[in-house]
Amino acid sequence: MTRSSDEPETGSDQSSIDPIVASPERPNTAPPRPDATVSLKLGHEYIIETIKRLNDRIEDRFPQSGLSKLCSQLLNLARQSSARSRQIGRPILWIRISGYLLALALVASLVILVLALVRPGQGDAFERGMSITEFLQTAESGCNEMLLLGAGIYFLISLETRIKRRRSLKAVHELRSICHIIDMHQLTKDPERSLQRWQATANSPKQQMTQLQLNRYLDYCSEMLSLTGKIAALYVEDFDDAVSVAAVGEVESLSTALSRKIWQKIMILNQLTGRPAVAVAEDSGDEASP
Repeated sequence: MTRSSDEPETGSDQSSIDPIVASPERPNTAPPRPDATVSLKLGHEYIIETIKRLNDRIEDRFPQSGLSKLCSQLLNLARQSSARSRQIGRPILWIRISGYLLALALVASLVILVLALVRPGQGDAFERGMSITEFLQTAESGCNEMLLLGAGIYFLISLETRIKRRRSLKAVHELRSICHIIDMHQLTKDPERSLQRWQATANSPKQQMTQLQLNRYLDYCSEMLSLTGKIAALYVEDFDDAVSVAAVGEVESLSTALSRKIWQKIMILNQLTGRPAVAVAEDSGDEASP
């Protein structure tokens, strides 16, 4: 008994049907592929805006304080870093033009040397009656000129790198100093000083902060350290120099280590007050950055 062509096939043929192909309504759960054209770079204007907002927050809670003035200086450095980093990333035109001219002179010297030794249609130097001594003198003078031109090109290439490196290291040194100054501001802000049972001595630093204010003060110092590291990263955004990148890495490591020390104080303060860090942050009234 033969099977009709209209009847559906069963058995092994039906089980071989791909369920994904047979079900076009199945949603695609694969993660989206990252766009290769997206440029991951720090935005100067966003860093400046974040520091300005932090400066306003500090001024609202601690008006005319030393930390507020220091944050204003950090804001000025951030604005200067925007122009400085762009200047470092741009090529130095007079060095590039001088290098191109020396490269052309090097090629021209090579062509002149070859033409002096081998002239088309007139034979080589020995066929024109040039002695071996004259040949060696001509080749030596040409090689010396090319070596001098090559050394000049190398000097100009390294000169541009050294000039940019000196500018970036000078700016990074300022940020390193800012990190230490921020650490000096929070140095005497110990959590136990806010307790009522704390007994100060005649030489103890004066502190008139509530526990909430101390928490905010320490948190502001931590934010300033983090933003200082972001400013330092701007200087090597378009300048891939090993020495400058290492200097920026040192500033970032310094700011991270100091911020970690500050957060240890915040955790101790929260343990002494019996309040979690989230609750203290909510009671502070500061708006989180988007």
